[in-house]
Amino acid sequence: MRRANVWKKAACVALSLLYFLQIKPQVVQAADYWPEGPEVQSPSVILMEMSTGTVLYEKNSDERNYPASITKIMTTLLALENSDLNEVVTFSDDAINNTEGSGIYRDYGEQMTMEQCLYAVMLNSANECAYAVAEHVGGTVEHFVDMMNEKAAELGCTNTHFANPHGLFDENHYTTAHDMALIAKAAYQNETFRIITGTARYTIPPTNKHDEPTDLQNHNEMLYPFKTLKYRYEYCTGGKTGYTDIARSTLVTYAEKDGMSLVCVVMHTESPNQWTDSRNLFDYAFDNFQLFNIADNETRYMDSEAVEVGALNNNKAFVDIDANANIVLPKTTDFNDAASEITYDDVSENVVGTLAYTYAGRQVGKADIVTTGAVVDGYIFDNQSEVEQETDTEEETVSTVRIRPRTILLIVAGILLAVGLIFAGKKFYDNYYIIRHNREVRRNRKEQFRQIKSKSRRRRRHRR
Repeated sequence: MRRANVWKKAACVALSLLYFLQIKPQVVQAADYWPEGPEVQSPSVILMEMSTGTVLYEKNSDERNYPASITKIMTTLLALENSDLNEVVTFSDDAINNTEGSGIYRDYGEQMTMEQCLYAVMLNSANECAYAVAEHVGGTVEHFVDMMNEKAAELGCTNTHFANPHGLFDENHYTTAHDMALIAKAAYQNETFRIITGTARYTIPPTNKHDEPTDLQNHNEMLYPFKTLKYRYEYCTGGKTGYTDIARSTLVTYAEKDGMSLVCVVMHTESPNQWTDSRNLFDYAFDNFQLFNIADNETRYMDSEAVEVGALNNNKAFVDIDANANIVLPKTTDFNDAASEITYDDVSENVVGTLAYTYAGRQVGKADIVTTGAVVDGYIFDNQSEVEQETDTEEETVSTVRIRPRTILLIVAGILLAVGLIFAGKKFYDNYYIIRHNREVRRNRKEQFRQIKSKSRRRRRHRR
């Protein structure tokens, strides 16, 4: 039964997908319009809409630069993925001796929770805390750095190499604005990271080495007026600052409005360009672009929820568009202005294809074509009839009765044979005495015939 259901479901999914593809399969030609971006002073920047991965604006975004403390976004992401916030981090001698610059003045052997360390890393850019976190998570800083580079490659970074967890200068420690946007996008998908990066103030309670609490303040001027209110941006939801003499000012900032989630990366610039360029790019995006939900607007592939999968049977579609997927387009355009194409590069058990959208030569979003989990109903011409009874117990129990055609034929043949035997037995019983009489008559006739024959022989001998 299970095998039959698997084949049924596979057939229905295939038929539904064919139906999905046959409705207006032509590719729509997109217009070549894209809103002109603002003039920015920074030499390397990128603005990305995170839910779609669409690059709305870029300038030398693949140019290699030193990241400084925006490195700590990767450090925090790896710590959140590989440790618990309640774990106790102990500061080694190396964590104190091998770091300089920004910090919160921890002492040898001081202990803090992982949560307290990460707030210090993200809000105060504490280098000794980043080092201690790396040692705790990776066992050694060297192994943690290997984890950073592996994660960067996993996220699609092509021109990034980390040499430490804090961002202090090292000629082998570099990235690009585009790669940093990919890292920042991945980090923002982590709920705890969003909470930490969006926190304006945080207090670390007394520790085994400090009798007084330690107050932290977010250094991102767009979120919190660390030094001035001048650059505060009302839609900012977090980010990370960075600076060294060689890297100059770097900045990653997040902003949300009208359903759009943006990340802006600015590298190798002079202050206050990191603030003004980021603000101008956010305003450009919110003023000129909007999100479209693909499932709500796509009519070129599926016209209804019901899909005909047989001449005598209608079922709910076995494939559908991911309800959470969006595309981002200029406000002057319509959803159907985006060109669409179905690809099969990333399929899995629940994903049978992907709708990829482009506009003006740019990728503007995509949506998975997913299986819906619809139940396969029985068919009128099925070769077997199945009855399933479900009872709600602590563990769901399914009872199945199967009636096969071969079984039915054997039962019918057995009944007919039994009836035939009964009929033959009754007829034999009714004629038993007649049959016995006929047998005695035949026996008597044979005896008489033998006597007559014997007398005839004796007469012939007597005559001789």
